[in-house]
Amino acid sequence: MSSSLAKGVLVTIIGEAVLQDRLIHLLTKLDVSGYTIIPAQGAGSHGRRMGDMAGYNTNIEIKTVVTSEISSQLLEELKPLQSTYALIAFRQTVDGLFD
Repeated sequence: MSSSLAKGVLVTIIGEAVLQDRLIHLLTKLDVSGYTIIPAQGAGSHGRRMGDMAGYNTNIEIKTVVTSEISSQLLEELKPLQSTYALIAFRQTVDGLFD
């Protein structure tokens, strides 16, 4: 990879759509500069999430590229939500064209 590429941590959050406003608020609180939200379908330990009825049984996927420190804060803040909501989150180190 070229040394001119930026380095960051990609955090991916997949969770119930009812969490969207709360997750956006969390990202804003952590001064995250940007994020992408995508409707998501699939199956897992919480059953199938097919998004067949608006607002019910639907998931979203949120992606953001942040520093390592912010990724750790974000993942810690998400932990309590797992006891009540279907939610997974993971991070990956990435190189790319972003600021």
